[in-house]
Amino acid sequence: MKFKKPEFWDYKTKSLASIILFPLSVIYKFIFWILKILTNIKNQNSTIPVICVGNIYLGGTGKTPLVIEIYKILKSFGKNPAFIKKNYNYLSDEIKMLEKTGKVYTNQKRYDGILLSASNNHDAAILDDGFQDFSIEPSFSVLCFNSSQMIGNGQLIPSGPLREGLGAIKRADCLIINGDKNYDFEKKIYSIKKEIKIFYSNYKIKNIEKYYGKKIAAFAGIGNPENFFNLLKENKIDLIKTYIFPDHHNYSKKDFEIMKKENLNMLVTTEKDFNRMNEEQKKNCSIIEVDLEIENTQKFKELIQSYL
Repeated sequence: MKFKKPEFWDYKTKSLASIILFPLSVIYKFIFWILKILTNIKNQNSTIPVICVGNIYLGGTGKTPLVIEIYKILKSFGKNPAFIKKNYNYLSDEIKMLEKTGKVYTNQKRYDGILLSASNNHDAAILDDGFQDFSIEPSFSVLCFNSSQMIGNGQLIPSGPLREGLGAIKRADCLIINGDKNYDFEKKIYSIKKEIKIFYSNYKIKNIEKYYGKKIAAFAGIGNPENFFNLLKENKIDLIKTYIFPDHHNYSKKDFEIMKKENLNMLVTTEKDFNRMNEEQKKNCSIIEVDLEIENTQKFKELIQSYL
């Protein structure tokens, strides 16, 4: 979905816009509940283990880097995993990221992708998104959060950023929080599901030395662009100017003309944004590549293995 997140979604208290939109959130909740009942009727089990990585906060929680890391973990177990994504045209950037690592199956129905992967000798499926697809019974479910946003204002779409309420955590086996530790949030999570496992992750910029000593402009069209900009600042990169575009934005010649007016040493962006550009556009910027590092990685691996 291409959209630019409203600022009030992340206010700590309800804003006037949030209050005005609340009746629409009630309608959304009712429609979501009906769809959940209808798809649960057709709930289907898979012949291979299915690991679902999803979120309840709409976008910008780091699902795609995590599924890539899980893919690597499964390979270390001797498995032959595949990525499963629902076929949406605007997700081509994420699909390209996944294709650099392994085989991706994109279908109108995720379950069909799982069946196809199994018929092609894959013995594990990783759903990049799909926590709200109730037609599939995952073997293991991971919910992603970012410590900067957590659950925003705590309201459902459109008065807030949540696809569903915190009660959805009962369906998850594990939480991955990208960023700083938040013990108050942990307490809230454990009050909902006492036995759930919580891990933290952080991004590490590759070849960071090449960005030092340069005046840099950065741009991003992702769920939470400010998280990308903050990552650069936290790593002591001299960030002079930032540009925010809608999530999954397709860049134009005019976009680059505007950004290049600053005449700084370097223009940088995310890997996801880079995958949406044509070859000419790619010549005008550099990609910030990152590794996802999970704290207590060994325990996380053991947890995954226990569900396989």
